[in-house]
Amino acid sequence: MAVSVRNHPEALPIGLLLSAIGGFLDAYTYVGFGGVFANAQTGNVVLLAVGLIRGDVAVALRHLPPLLSFLVGLGVAESLARPWARRALRRPTRVILAVEAVVLALCAAIALPDEAVTVAVAFVAALQVSTFKKVGDVPYNATVTTGNLRSLVAEFARWWGERAEDAGRRTAVLGAIVLSFAAGAALGAALTLATGRSAGFVAAGAVLVALTAIVVETVRRERATQ
Repeated sequence: MAVSVRNHPEALPIGLLLSAIGGFLDAYTYVGFGGVFANAQTGNVVLLAVGLIRGDVAVALRHLPPLLSFLVGLGVAESLARPWARRALRRPTRVILAVEAVVLALCAAIALPDEAVTVAVAFVAALQVSTFKKVGDVPYNATVTTGNLRSLVAEFARWWGERAEDAGRRTAVLGAIVLSFAAGAALGAALTLATGRSAGFVAAGAVLVALTAIVVETVRRERATQ
């Protein structure tokens, strides 16, 4: 049986914010740190392979460390979902978001090598994508948009063909998530071009906003069940 760090689905505003952060981080590392993706490991795999075929080994190998870091992050997230980790941490979702905010703030504050930044951001991106998986009853990906686009078209086709009300609602949710990701990427690119690594402070702040919203929602839900 699959286990997850986060057992509760997100409210739509939190899901939109997390998607925007995902887009922001990909643009942040791609624009500011050597054309390497933080979240879109498909892109890194393709660019790694293309670089090797072209003989640009040094360029190609820039995409390998974040790819490996992302895999490590996925493994850590899977470990945090295990019962022993939940007993030790109690609130692993909050720990993950706090770690993400701290890492992003450090990347913004310290003049680290490009490789260190892309590795660090890829790691926390993997934690995020493994933790947040649903907005309400709609599965989504919080850091890349390919799967969301596929789901969007599938739900739209179901709505168009069957006039299913739930499909229309799910289409709207997925459309908002895709647009939020794109808006985050645009903002990340603009701020990185304007301010360089300092743009990471914006992403760190957004993560803290998401963390605060989740804490408030958890408190509200717990009070409602008392």
